[in-house]
Amino acid sequence: MSKILNVISSPRGAASNSIKLANAIIDRLKEQDPAAAVQTRDLTNGPFPHLEEAHLNAFFTPIAQHTDENKAAIRHSNEAIQEIMDADVLVIGAPMYNFGISSVLKSWFDHIGRAGITFKYTSEGPVGLVTGKKAYIAVATGGVYSSGDAAAYDFVTPYIKAFLAFIGITDVTVVRAEGFAVQELQATALDKGIDSIVI
Repeated sequence: MSKILNVISSPRGAASNSIKLANAIIDRLKEQDPAAAVQTRDLTNGPFPHLEEAHLNAFFTPIAQHTDENKAAIRHSNEAIQEIMDADVLVIGAPMYNFGISSVLKSWFDHIGRAGITFKYTSEGPVGLVTGKKAYIAVATGGVYSSGDAAAYDFVTPYIKAFLAFIGITDVTVVRAEGFAVQELQATALDKGIDSIVI
């Protein structure tokens, strides 16, 4: 039985196209593995805090020396990392906001990037420690950023793929639903995105 971690970063609930696209990916995954367990982490409901001095102090203090303050500050990070380690597949919903990812998703990534835990530095360069995972990125955009001049403004997919690769997740599939703000494309944008899913 596989474990799927569904990461939501849109606050729009049932109206969210990235959530709909991510759910369609999960449905396809469950067609192949009906017994798959799904854990949902909604980053908009109890969002991860932006990194502050207390978090950074905890990150760089050896675990054996953690104070109660360190332990409290690092709790979100530990929980997020454990959820990823427990999962076989990650499905990350990523709506584009002003050409980039949402702030809640960025905060989640900030709590995951931990030297010595999710990656390490070596004489050969950084090495990711989160291995053996598959990830799907469900990208929803108002415009069309998969090709043409607008592709240069897509900072969602390159960033997420680079971050995941840095921590060791290199088997990544991007699924796009785009054109929701383009009148002649919006009616079919979601269906085209769903139709493009390849598991």
